[in-house]
Amino acid sequence: MMNKILATPRSFGQVGDPVGLLERAGYTVVKNPVGRILTEAEMCEHLADAVGVIVGVDPLNANVLNAAKNLKVISKYGVGTDNIDMDRAKELGIPVRITTGANADAVADYAFTLMAACARKLLPIDARCRNRDWGKVTSLDIWGKTLGILGLGAIGKGLARRAAGFNMRVLAYDLFWDAEYARQHGITYAEPDEIYRACDFISLHLPLTDASRHMIGDAQFAMMKPTAVLVNTSRGGLVDEAALVRALREGTIYAAGVDAFAQEPPTDDALYALDNLVMGSHCAASTQGAVENMGMMAAQNLLDVLAKSC
Repeated sequence: MMNKILATPRSFGQVGDPVGLLERAGYTVVKNPVGRILTEAEMCEHLADAVGVIVGVDPLNANVLNAAKNLKVISKYGVGTDNIDMDRAKELGIPVRITTGANADAVADYAFTLMAACARKLLPIDARCRNRDWGKVTSLDIWGKTLGILGLGAIGKGLARRAAGFNMRVLAYDLFWDAEYARQHGITYAEPDEIYRACDFISLHLPLTDASRHMIGDAQFAMMKPTAVLVNTSRGGLVDEAALVRALREGTIYAAGVDAFAQEPPTDDALYALDNLVMGSHCAASTQGAVENMGMMAAQNLLDVLAKSC
């Protein structure tokens, strides 16, 4: 099947018509056949005769890419490429495209939602109410507090705009600093260590690289306020999860909202027992609008490359 497109994200095509877009261009779309993240062996099997892939977080390492003899393009359903061996793709001449900005608003919304849920103890309060316990629970303020954003890309910028509505002071860090945007929106540049020490809320919006892996561990948690809330809607590997468990158990920080774990679902039972951790199933980008945007953009990105390779 020399016109096969494999689409692994389970939400692909649920909103909008990216499948129709590809089929009208003459391609046969094979959607995720297992209803979960594919294994390396399954990716090798299903990519053996595919010319294109629309991929979520499934593995596209060197072994998979070497087995994909007919693959002409990788279209990422999102922006994070840490599950793709970019060096090997380049060696094989396989272009990689991402859906820049397609889910930025959805993820920024979710990051702020996690901040609020953690600060106001929404889940513990809800659990108590369901047990007919109407006792008052004291929680944290958000209005007028200081937010630290690590990664001031499209999502980080969106979160900063939302924080403005809560009169928050915003500190941010990014390797590629957008000074004009920061000036226009009253955002102050700060190094990560300053953010850890000064901020009431810290939100991660960085790619996972060798340099950023476990950038937050015991030493960084020790810098934070005991009332600090950490939010991660980016990549699980940015945070040392064993250190996170210790920080939450011991009250080193107040709470955390995590939508991205190093392994999904996580295997550490300790994470599930924490009542000051709000867990997400990597669903920050799962809104109708974002799903439609990502699906259509991912399909169009794939077609743009395939049109040039014909």
